[in-house]
Amino acid sequence: MEKEESAGRDESRQLSCPAPAKLNLFLHVTGRRADGYHELQTLFRFIDLADTLHFSLREDGVVHRTSDIKGVPEDQDLCVRAARLLQKETGCSLGVDIAVEKRIPMGGGLGGGSSDAATTLIALNRLWSLGLTRARLMELGLQLGADVPVFVFGENAFAEGVGEKLQAYALPPAWYVVLFPPVQVPTAKIFAHPELTRNSVSIIMRALSTQPWRNDLQAVVCKLYPEVAASLAELGKFGRAMMTGSGACVFAEFESREHAETVLQKLSHPGVVVQGLLRHPLQDWVPV
Repeated sequence: MEKEESAGRDESRQLSCPAPAKLNLFLHVTGRRADGYHELQTLFRFIDLADTLHFSLREDGVVHRTSDIKGVPEDQDLCVRAARLLQKETGCSLGVDIAVEKRIPMGGGLGGGSSDAATTLIALNRLWSLGLTRARLMELGLQLGADVPVFVFGENAFAEGVGEKLQAYALPPAWYVVLFPPVQVPTAKIFAHPELTRNSVSIIMRALSTQPWRNDLQAVVCKLYPEVAASLAELGKFGRAMMTGSGACVFAEFESREHAETVLQKLSHPGVVVQGLLRHPLQDWVPV
């Protein structure tokens, strides 16, 4: 009995949680707003490539990242910012130590930082017993970045606006080869480029299955980063290859793990085989 009580206490003070990556199965830029942000349409798909975050409760109110992440100072880390935003918005006096095991490449368009932030919001909502609803956590997530809300939303989704207007979209099981070109692509640089397409025609969700999917950012990224173009060309010999997000990672879909692994073995560029998820692994953690 004493061991069971001890385990319960430990679970209430520590959590280890996945933060899955995403693919943009298409990405259209449909306009530019007066505030400088762009109007987008995209289809988010979660995949089983994931960071792992470890949270340890602190009583002193301090938020501290215990792992080093090259090029990301602690105060700029979206996990730390998410935790401090939760404290500010709720008046919570508790703190947390956060350790991050990175597996999602940074600057790759896979949403690693945004996913880490969303997992932090979801996990600390539980660890700190805050009871915030999904809608409220999504509002807070949007303050951290346009891609954060979809990870809190928890379902593969058709997105509009800057990426925050979400409608659940059921996707069939699928496998992907994802390649990691050896570059990091700054999102702001791509959206500011004068040659970026900004006038794609808006589509409606029920027409998605009839549309030729593309990424409007891809041409600019390929012009600036030949490594991305090379990865697309090599993967494109085996399937319809596309860049995700603002790059640099590229992907192609296959009907089975075996087919995807066979293709990956034939490629010279580094990458992984991943499975598409039907929903976010922490979806049930968030109160409605």
